[in-house]
Amino acid sequence: MVIQSVLASSLEKIFPEQAPAACQIPFTMLKNDTFSFQAALRPDASIPVQISAASPVAAQVSLRRVDLMPSTLPVNDTRDGNILSDKPGLYPDLLTPLEDGKCSLPCNVWTAFWIGIETTENTPAGTFPVTITINLDEDKAYPKDISDQNSADTGLLNIPDSSSELSEETKTYEINKNNKIVILQTQIEVIDAVLPKQQLTVTEWFHGDCIADYYNIPVFSETHWEYMRRQICLGVRRGLNMILTPIFTPPLDTDVGGERTTIQLVGIEYKDGVYSFDFSKLKRWVSMCLDCGIEYFEMAHLYTQWGAAHCPKIMVTEDGVLKKRFGWDNDALGEDYRQFLNAFLPALTDELKRLGIRDRTVFHISDEPDESCLSQYQAAKAQAAGLLGGFPIMDAMSHYRCFTDGICETPIIATSALEPFLTGRRPADLWVYYCCAQNYQVSNRFFGMPSARNRIIGLQLYKYQAAGFLQWGFNFYNSRLSRRHIDPFAVTDADNAFPSGDSFLVYPGPDGEPLESLHMAVFYEALCDLRALSLLERLTSREHVISLMEDGLDEPLTFTRYPHDAGYLLRLRERVNREIFSRMY
Repeated sequence: MVIQSVLASSLEKIFPEQAPAACQIPFTMLKNDTFSFQAALRPDASIPVQISAASPVAAQVSLRRVDLMPSTLPVNDTRDGNILSDKPGLYPDLLTPLEDGKCSLPCNVWTAFWIGIETTENTPAGTFPVTITINLDEDKAYPKDISDQNSADTGLLNIPDSSSELSEETKTYEINKNNKIVILQTQIEVIDAVLPKQQLTVTEWFHGDCIADYYNIPVFSETHWEYMRRQICLGVRRGLNMILTPIFTPPLDTDVGGERTTIQLVGIEYKDGVYSFDFSKLKRWVSMCLDCGIEYFEMAHLYTQWGAAHCPKIMVTEDGVLKKRFGWDNDALGEDYRQFLNAFLPALTDELKRLGIRDRTVFHISDEPDESCLSQYQAAKAQAAGLLGGFPIMDAMSHYRCFTDGICETPIIATSALEPFLTGRRPADLWVYYCCAQNYQVSNRFFGMPSARNRIIGLQLYKYQAAGFLQWGFNFYNSRLSRRHIDPFAVTDADNAFPSGDSFLVYPGPDGEPLESLHMAVFYEALCDLRALSLLERLTSREHVISLMEDGLDEPLTFTRYPHDAGYLLRLRERVNREIFSRMY
């Protein structure tokens, strides 16, 4: 029996029948950094194995299998050609932890394993081995009459870190009854410099109702709180530092006349014409999020999506009965809602001050209003802004005149619509976002796109000095417009509505344990690139860093013009790491 093996970069999407490319670039990282690569294996017979990864360098070394996930809509635009495939099929995305490292390798197809290395500020500098050990289950791999229980020979496969020695892409190892262990080895060099704290504000909209729906547990039960906490903690580990806060059920991705599962942190009572509020759940939410490492908060939108025409779903206790007082049937500018906001917003802002998050909280009016409803948006904003006591308001809107006409002082701009903001007057704080509509030329994270197209966003955010990044789908486990709940392990494109990779970053694992996606891990690499570039800038200058980024390119790097090959990103990051070290010592 023969096993083929390749050590590939994290930017290689490895499909079962396509031989992956071996990484030609030395593995380097900084302290307080995260580095990932992949081990791909292809046996000529199905075999059960136990696989592990270890290194003396890291505070944590993880090994997870890269599982294939179904997609009927892997991309929704192929015009720019920078895609892997637009065909329905299975795509590598789910990073699955293995129980005791045990799994089976299927015959004559490639199986990828994701090896992650995380260093701390106290990790020693130097060059260290990383060892991947594959133990064959000899009782299952071979008939009893030919297995030798006393044999424990080891085969050692060394994967050099020198690019000149890596020209041979595939290593093969022939296994017989006397060989039960295969060892793959490579090296990681830890540069003696600490990656600085992330300065970019990042929010991936968190949908707590979807967690309750998927696990079929009551909203705000103790189990629900714990499962939300686990997902938030994973998000923070991967760069999330702002969170959407459901003061009432967020009016997002909801069909007109429909509704999502109620997830309302603020208790509201209406009695004798007077509103009163219970902020105890909001207090618990803020405390939990701060404990997880969240730094900033955004309140759920005060009006419905795409134009602010109606009210969010708001549950109120009247005469001892909890009922829906506001929703699609209520005019956003109606007197009833105006009276509610007059009572609610001053009470809420006072509570946010008591909770100590006054200076790190923002409000939203309506998500993605278009030009046809700007007057409605302005009227809704005027109704609420005077009650917010100076709290900032920001919304996803990409029409340049929304900013220049003062409709929104801090617009969150689609990456495909940035040009007038970059060439003309730009906001004091530049916020950008992408979603399913950002599919032509710009960066995104869809299954059918190469991982380099995901990771390039870090360089773009650095060059244009973005203050914040927003994406709407941390854990949206519904179909489009929330018409039904979906199983994200079976439906990754919201019922053929959004390209797979758009609507959620995190898979809901067994017993509430969140499972990371490949596209989440690669996006975090982009954030680490941004931090490394910022460190090099402190040691040199912005001009020097941008010159380094654009060295050898035919044109300046922009949000729509950038190298498509993964090698550019890998070589640049390795060069940045080396320059950081040379400038420090």
